[in-house]
Amino acid sequence: VSHAYRNAPAMKKRLDKAGVRPEHIHTIKDLEKIPLIRRSDIMQSQQSQPPFGGFLAVPLSKVDRVAISPGPTYFPHQSVAWGKANAPAYYAMGFRPGDVVVVTFSYLYMASLGGDSSIRTLGATVIATGTGNTEQQVQILRQARVTGFYGNPSFLVNIINKAEEQGYNFKKDFYLRVALIAAEMVPQATRRFLEQDYGLYCAEAYGTSEGQLAFECPAHNLLHVGENQIIEIVDPATGKQKGPGEVGEIVGTAFHATAFPIIRFATGDLSYYTDEPCPCGRTSRRIARILGRAEDVTKVKGVFVYPKLVAEVISRFPEIVRFQVIVTRPEHRDLMTLKLELKDSSVDKDRLGESVNQAILDICRIRADKLQFVTTGTIPEQAKTVVDERKWD
Repeated sequence: VSHAYRNAPAMKKRLDKAGVRPEHIHTIKDLEKIPLIRRSDIMQSQQSQPPFGGFLAVPLSKVDRVAISPGPTYFPHQSVAWGKANAPAYYAMGFRPGDVVVVTFSYLYMASLGGDSSIRTLGATVIATGTGNTEQQVQILRQARVTGFYGNPSFLVNIINKAEEQGYNFKKDFYLRVALIAAEMVPQATRRFLEQDYGLYCAEAYGTSEGQLAFECPAHNLLHVGENQIIEIVDPATGKQKGPGEVGEIVGTAFHATAFPIIRFATGDLSYYTDEPCPCGRTSRRIARILGRAEDVTKVKGVFVYPKLVAEVISRFPEIVRFQVIVTRPEHRDLMTLKLELKDSSVDKDRLGESVNQAILDICRIRADKLQFVTTGTIPEQAKTVVDERKWD
């Protein structure tokens, strides 16, 4: 708190407005005195004072990389500090010195930058494959004798299926042994597929664009809060902390994030915590896997879809009267459908659809898998902007 107060003008302004000074904060309970900060607050500050919105708390020369999330929102990253702080969690999740690990998230995002730094710090080698190009991913996994995977579970399933379509026996012809799967919910069917059918050791991680917050140990019993993190479970409306077993919003603070000290970041995710000992022997607080969203924000293919951001994109197209995003999950893969109501049905739908989808990709970092033009009146006036119809087994 003292570091943020002294060096990050935007955090100092927030604390001053709340009447809070560093000397007021001695315990985790005292954090309730500090107002929650949400991604929309960060985005607003960065739009008025680009690129970091007054949250950068070290000289820019001390920042070696910058992550970007939809908005865009900029997150400064210090690889050495990040790697030292989080390498123990990656070790707990199964990676070892000498492993060769593919990182399959986009290198725009903190998930890749943070994972890359942590995996290399513990002595493993990273191959930065990024997203997409499943056939090339298959080739890389086999030729480079890759032993570790870090990315979306659905993408790993696609890679395995593609390899077997090409005639390989994945269990015999590849070297993969551990998979760190993150950024989307993991159905039990997917986990069984990876662990039982293909003999992989799987571990889950939980984090946001602001950083990794919790990890799964070999006991596979909830997620441990990282040693360099504080996680609170709070009432989303008041910011007041909840007790063990009570469901609330996850609020995170990272000790090692000195470049970008966001104190009490409200994630929008719902969970609960326990302080009971874990069979693995670790004594840190543990949280349950995500139970839902505290706000109307939906994660699709590992990317947060913000209704207001989508609405801003759609507002650029006067031909569109109403829209709605529908998220489903056929065959354990997220599918995003964009429904559009038009003022005039004679509009060139192909051209308009491509323009809309490209604009959504540019701003929200995700494309709709399917565009559906519907007749006037199909979408109710007060309908939710994003409807999540996924079912998790």
